[in-house]
Amino acid sequence: MTTFVVIHRNAFRAVLAPVLALAGVTLMAGTASAVSLRVQMACATDYYAHCSAYSPNSPQVRSCMRAVGVGLSKSCVDALVAAGEVSAAEVSRRRGGSMTAAK
Repeated sequence: MTTFVVIHRNAFRAVLAPVLALAGVTLMAGTASAVSLRVQMACATDYYAHCSAYSPNSPQVRSCMRAVGVGLSKSCVDALVAAGEVSAAEVSRRRGGSMTAAK
């Protein structure tokens, strides 16, 4: 049982570290276009899978995420809609055209 707890704790740390790093970098940027913590958490996997070559919260990362389209996770798209980064109407329109992306 102790081994399981240690393995589980290490796995949690391995996942949490990049998310916190992304959140920290974005918060340090301190720009008016900073995305919410909810978006950062929901889209961290998408960012690292597709757009980590670009600085978080940069115009390039936004373009990259937009280009990923249907590759974005549902949780990421939902968070982007909730944050006002993209409208529900735009998501519906793009889904109809095989796209699900941020503005």
